[in-house]
Amino acid sequence: MTMLYKLKYLRIMLAAAALTFALCISAQDEYWHQRVTLFDKLPVESAHIVMLGNSITDGGEFSELFNNENVINRGIRNDVIKGVEKRLGQVTSGHPSKIFLLIGINDISHNLTVDRLASDYEHLVKEIRRQSPESRLYIQSVMPVNNDFKRYKNLTGKEKTIMELNKRLETIASRNGAVFIDLTKALSDSCGKLNKAYTNDGLHLTGAGYKTWAKTIRPYIEE
Repeated sequence: MTMLYKLKYLRIMLAAAALTFALCISAQDEYWHQRVTLFDKLPVESAHIVMLGNSITDGGEFSELFNNENVINRGIRNDVIKGVEKRLGQVTSGHPSKIFLLIGINDISHNLTVDRLASDYEHLVKEIRRQSPESRLYIQSVMPVNNDFKRYKNLTGKEKTIMELNKRLETIASRNGAVFIDLTKALSDSCGKLNKAYTNDGLHLTGAGYKTWAKTIRPYIEE
């Protein structure tokens, strides 16, 4: 294979990779827009308990898990802290009774520092408190991951970042009048990884995982 041919081949492969990446981003944006426009048609009310977050929240059937039609889902796959803040008005305008926030793992995968993550997160929390001070806010810890599945390369080696961010989230909750809920113990195995009984990809939850999550936060849902 000549050097010229190698260069042409490399350019083709790079172009194909860029196109694939662009298509993935476009698909994510489309899904985010689809969910946001749906939520525009489903206004939040004061009696609602809102589950707010990314794909882990998106996948949950919370009204059935809690046998409570007032527990509603406002999760969007691939969402990040800034994405939640951008659509926050859909939630806070209805001044729901409670908001359960679970966000941050996608931000961690983007290689942001803990300081940056904590700063962005606290800005979001302050906006929630400002826009809907009547709502009881529950900050849930970022869930553990299990990189044994080797599925999400951008989360490889991020276990320490997750732990450090969760420590910061507990402090953020304390100084902003929110309740911190640590999900780590309930969902982890003896090594601190997301229990394989609760996941099939190392990040997202299976049915057993959702049942365990629901069991952990049920006292806060019902209080």
